[in-house]
Amino acid sequence: MAVVEAHDLRRVYKTHTGTIRRRVKEIEAVRGVSFAIDKGELFGLLGPNGAGKTTTIKMLITLLIPTAGTANVLGFDVVKDPREVRKRIGYVFGGERGVYERLSGYDNLRYFAELYGVPPKVQKARIEELLELVGLKGREHERTEGYSRGMKQRLHVARGLLHDPEVVFLDEPTIGLDPVGARELRATIGTLTSAGKTILLTTHYMFEADALCDRIAVISQGEIVAEGTPAQLKSRVASGAVTEVEVFGIPDETVERLRSLEGVMSVWVEEREQAQVLSVQTRADVQLTAAILGHLNGSNVGRVSHREPTLEDAYVALVEGE
Repeated sequence: MAVVEAHDLRRVYKTHTGTIRRRVKEIEAVRGVSFAIDKGELFGLLGPNGAGKTTTIKMLITLLIPTAGTANVLGFDVVKDPREVRKRIGYVFGGERGVYERLSGYDNLRYFAELYGVPPKVQKARIEELLELVGLKGREHERTEGYSRGMKQRLHVARGLLHDPEVVFLDEPTIGLDPVGARELRATIGTLTSAGKTILLTTHYMFEADALCDRIAVISQGEIVAEGTPAQLKSRVASGAVTEVEVFGIPDETVERLRSLEGVMSVWVEEREQAQVLSVQTRADVQLTAAILGHLNGSNVGRVSHREPTLEDAYVALVEGE
């Protein structure tokens, strides 16, 4: 039996436009999302900003009521039994909010343990166990105003686990962290499933999802467009190749012309330091480097390279295909 189940979840927001003649406009943020997460699984929900990731999580943790559809966590309906759901889940979000900076890390955890109803007899042992788990042992009596962002995020993880929830929702937990802090937090997340937790993770970082997740669902414009293991998603583009070209200014119409080339699967442009990097994903049976460079006539071109497709390439192809 699945631990988390979503069936045709939908969420519509109503906004008002105009000042004199105000009109109601409906925005469908989530449009029929369905998936299931098994016990002990680390399930990733990937998608661009505005795709519906956080809205989906908020419905699952009872912060938002679905407009339509149903969802269950550990057999409890998120609308009919919200209190039972909340007792059994933990929620960790990205950013620095939710930490009382004038309190020490230990006192933060003791305060939230009281709020979560952790029995006084087990609080001390539970806090000590979590400090060890998230790597804050030895720093717990310092004020959190002196903590790095990575330390604060690890404290968030400990807070979300205080009541020993069976299911943990991690909403972009590494956003804004420096590489060292993000790596330490990923290592912490990796230990949670071995401790028997079931996890739903949202992230923008494809390498993170590839390293951590057992299965992944890609959401775009409020709909699930693909689901599978990282290897299964990568296999969708494994037979292709990616050509990367460093460019200094590329018109939108040039990108559109490249997309129309026979054998091109997807095209995207990323900002990297002082330049842009044009990535063109092609079928394995075509060689389009000359054609690509021909279309860049007039642009200042730098380094050209070729590589194998990654999970990020599969993600971009899926999202662009919508």
